[in-house]
Amino acid sequence: MSHDRHATFVRIGTAGWAIPRAVAGEFPAEGSALARYSSVFDAVEINSTFRRSHQSKTHERWRDSVPPTFRFSVKTPESLTHDARLVDCAAGVCSFLAEVSSLGAKLGPILLQLPPSLAFDANVVEIFCQLLGQDGRFTLACEPRHASWFNAEVDEWLAERRIARVAADPALHPGAGEPGGWRGLSYYRLHGSPRVYYSSYDAAQIVSLHERWEKDDANDKWCIFDNTASGVATSNALALRARIAQR
Repeated sequence: MSHDRHATFVRIGTAGWAIPRAVAGEFPAEGSALARYSSVFDAVEINSTFRRSHQSKTHERWRDSVPPTFRFSVKTPESLTHDARLVDCAAGVCSFLAEVSSLGAKLGPILLQLPPSLAFDANVVEIFCQLLGQDGRFTLACEPRHASWFNAEVDEWLAERRIARVAADPALHPGAGEPGGWRGLSYYRLHGSPRVYYSSYDAAQIVSLHERWEKDDANDKWCIFDNTASGVATSNALALRARIAQR
């Protein structure tokens, strides 16, 4: 983990901890994939929680195989975000939080990625986020994808409730590529552009990303490469990490 004199934490990782053969030499040869991954990176996004639940003992095993400074972000289940569309989710949220709480102090932000068709509805979002964030116990990073979320009023509403809005690439709407809402956390999700989940970021894009980061005054900054389908996320994350280390 890197930090400067202002105690700003910069975390770089990927969605999942697969180590592609092309970059395997950058990691220790021995140990589980997560243990090897966490010896190089200090953050990972657990995406598998989106599709299915995991037993608490699985989260405990993950927790115990990474260093003390390592953090996991965890994706909220699609049964809550996409199927129930945030409505009447108390029981589902409780079971999800019971599982991920086993990560203990190594649990970072909870990621709330919403379907592109889900418009902003203050009443629905407020009830759901109070449940999910446990009234401030957990940090929330929300990735909305409907145009109604990207205006000054919603930004202010999110900021008042300590909900960070994800900076996504590619940006589906004006403003979606910049972090918004609560500015204590900046959470960048880089899905690959132009081909989502596949395209790699070139050297110039890595430099540009680093320059954006240097101007970002959030206390906690995460950058997760989600272009994992072609295995380039790990090499992109390594390139950004190397660039920051040089500076």
